[in-house]
Amino acid sequence: MDTIIENCKLINKTGNFNVGIKNGKIAKISKIPFEGSKKIDIKGNLLLPGFIDPHVHFRDPGLTQKEDFKTGSESAANGGFTTVIDMPNTIPKTNTYDALKEKIAIADEKSIVNYELQAGWNTLEEMEKIISLNPIAFKVFMDLEDDETLEQIFKDLGTLKESTPYNGLVAVHCENKTIINEETNKLKQKEENIPLDYSYARPAKAEDESVKQAIELARKNNLNLHICHLSSKKSLNLARKNNVSYEFTPHHLLLDNSAYNTYGTMIKTNPPLREAKYKINISDIDENTIIGTDHAPHTLEDKNQGVWSSSPGIPALETVVPLLLTQVNRGNLDLKLIPKILSKNAAKLYNLKNKGSIAIGKDADFTVIDLKKEGKINIENFKTKAQYSPFDGQEYAGEAVMTIINGKIVANKL
Repeated sequence: MDTIIENCKLINKTGNFNVGIKNGKIAKISKIPFEGSKKIDIKGNLLLPGFIDPHVHFRDPGLTQKEDFKTGSESAANGGFTTVIDMPNTIPKTNTYDALKEKIAIADEKSIVNYELQAGWNTLEEMEKIISLNPIAFKVFMDLEDDETLEQIFKDLGTLKESTPYNGLVAVHCENKTIINEETNKLKQKEENIPLDYSYARPAKAEDESVKQAIELARKNNLNLHICHLSSKKSLNLARKNNVSYEFTPHHLLLDNSAYNTYGTMIKTNPPLREAKYKINISDIDENTIIGTDHAPHTLEDKNQGVWSSSPGIPALETVVPLLLTQVNRGNLDLKLIPKILSKNAAKLYNLKNKGSIAIGKDADFTVIDLKKEGKINIENFKTKAQYSPFDGQEYAGEAVMTIINGKIVANKL
């Protein structure tokens, strides 16, 4: 064995285990000690399959003053994530063969964690070229497109699925452009706007209508739909009724729009925080849920440009695990769901066959959890370039204390 991880607790199993690693893969799991070249003692803490974040914005290339693949991946490792999936809204957009090829080169050079890339939509001819670089999915920002354009995008993606190795997975940002424009224009007529107005400019009905439309378009074109950062209870019911995958962010789960009165534009994000009566909650997490942070860092200057001009986005890679483990310790979330919502379900959706579980032959990617570790979230300890978080100073119980990729430690707080 190359490496042995000793004194591991595994979910649903009693006693301490030892996990042997050879050539970056899990080679042995046993309660009985065995020999290896190197040993990592995790001191009776929980060993979980490496966490996967299916939704990050590392801003590289073109916006690296906000984040880059080096700081973003360091932030991921520090937060307990071994794999991330990056979004295509960079400069240039990752919606051409050349742009995707460039981003692959950047990520190869800078990233300390495993990564996958989503591509943006383009002409059918260009997307046929993009497919040769194996993007993990295509991303559609429905809030930026009119109905006619969306019809064409989904039609082209359906054609692409029929004519190339594309698997038909499309991830969508669901908000209706027309509703947003109408509500925003109404609110701008006010004599003075406050940060809370932003949540009403992009109301829950904009998400609900967009989710309904996305489901219809995906079904019509035989595509596999995934809804990013779902925030509305009605949209959740639509997704579940139609057997559509979805992800929750920590901020949509734990905050409502009253937080704008405390944090102002620092918590501006799309979709915005919802009114309490419309929002999703921790109790809505089930065995099919996926957690996606929508890690979207900006500079402080970007976040302080007023209600309408401040950039939307919250950094979350280094806060989500302690926040969720705190909910576990409070009895609001079943510990057995943690490996599913933070690893297994994303691995299944994105066909990451060697990830998502601890079993012989799988990649030796692990997140080590100390359920008893307590403290306060402190952005000064973050690896991200972002210098803000609505959760800064919040007490937590439970933390990712070690991140292991291919049997090698990439972050360690033990």
